[in-house]
Amino acid sequence: LVRMQFLQTILSRKPGSLELLFQIPFCQKQFPYTCLSTSACVYSKKKKGNSYEQVDQEKYKNLVHSVTSYKTSAQTPETILEEDNLLYGPPAKHTPPVKAGTKTPKNWVPLINPSKRILPASSDSNVPMKIGLQRTKMPSVTRILQQTLSPQQVFYLERWKQKMIEELGKEGFEEYTKNLFLQGELFHSALESIFLSEEKAARDQGKDDVVAGYLSSVEHVLEDISEVKALESGVHHETLQYLGLVDCVAKYRGRLCVIDWKTSEKPKPFLQNTYDNPLQVAAYIGAINHDANYDFQVCCGLIVVAYKDGSPAHPHFMDPERCSRYWNKWLLRLEEYMDKN
Repeated sequence: LVRMQFLQTILSRKPGSLELLFQIPFCQKQFPYTCLSTSACVYSKKKKGNSYEQVDQEKYKNLVHSVTSYKTSAQTPETILEEDNLLYGPPAKHTPPVKAGTKTPKNWVPLINPSKRILPASSDSNVPMKIGLQRTKMPSVTRILQQTLSPQQVFYLERWKQKMIEELGKEGFEEYTKNLFLQGELFHSALESIFLSEEKAARDQGKDDVVAGYLSSVEHVLEDISEVKALESGVHHETLQYLGLVDCVAKYRGRLCVIDWKTSEKPKPFLQNTYDNPLQVAAYIGAINHDANYDFQVCCGLIVVAYKDGSPAHPHFMDPERCSRYWNKWLLRLEEYMDKN
């Protein structure tokens, strides 16, 4: 108010007396931080217009009112929840589904046998073992896996079968599956000959028959395999009471593995594309480690998918950690089979 009165006094005086007035120290004492200017541009400068005045306030009355009435948002966590409840209803309260594989086997047996005695390597250890499969009442690994397929696996398998029957006919489909099994047997036989130092005879045999492409497919994998310990050898788990036939036990890049040879007409570049094959390999590893016929233990696995057209095979290595995970899944499938039978 004092400043306004002072300003009115200045403006009411004659122009000649302004100079005298500014020489008086009163201005400096009372208003030490105030600076007055007599420049005409200060008073002639046009006031800048407010852009909000151009808004159709009647049309946007509520919006303009909300913008000009609050410096901060009126929303709070409570009001947001109330708004969500009004629009979408109260949040559904449910427990998340339990992931598959988190279930623990009731009758858990370790993959590695802690009580197994490992004997020193004998002089004839370079000869691969080949133990005949014992015909007992124990179920095979293949049978257990086939009878414990999930509903989704059964659905896709049946759909594939019906599609093939539509294309080939029932008799054609039977002939097709028969040829697939025959090719698999010939491929395994040729590999066995290669590992038994009959490489030349096996390759000559495969030049003109159906396994030529498969042998060419796995050629780069064979370079990494050494110290074959077992070929087409029977195994049985003495504690869990199941059996199986192992394709090969050998070192792959320096690590002892159970090796499973598979043939396929479609590429399978990832381990998940091999379906239940990792469970099969884990089951064979556990059986070997608990079978008194074998004086060694295995903790790794290898699934090799070979292709008929000769394209490079896909080797899927299973380290100890991965083998342990599939071993637990195998134990659950085994329990399911035992409960059904």
